Amino acid sequence: MKGFRQFLFRGNLIDLAVAVVIGIAFNTVIQALIADIITPLIAAIGGKPNFATLSFTVNKSHFYYGSFINAVLGFVIIALVIYFLVVGPATRITAIASRKKDATERDCPECLQSIPIKATRCMYCTAEVPPVAQPTPAS
Repeated sequence: MKGFRQFLFRGNLIDLAVAVVIGIAFNTVIQALIADIITPLIAAIGGKPNFATLSFTVNKSHFYYGSFINAVLGFVIIALVIYFLVVGPATRITAIASRKKDATERDCPECLQSIPIKATRCMYCTAEVPPVAQPTPAS
């Protein structure tokens, strides 16, 4: 029972639960945006008042492809928001962090572990490492 309790209160599980709840709430907002603002704007340009009513019939079966169009619009908008508000900034932050890391670390030529740039001996394999020529400041 103790292991199960530790599993439930582990930080990652709680973070994941919060992310799911926020994602569901975000989905509701996006669906309302699609149904109440985006779809009527596109429909006004195209001349159809509501995508949800678009359908065709085959052998007395109705296929409402307008709802599918709404779902695709929702997916595209969510994907755009996730890319521009999460993936793009995270990529830039990771690039900045790796540039700073490159300036302070280098790889050992013997064991390929990262060591401080000023090190003269590898802390992992104890091999002597030639000094790195420091770049001269631009005048």
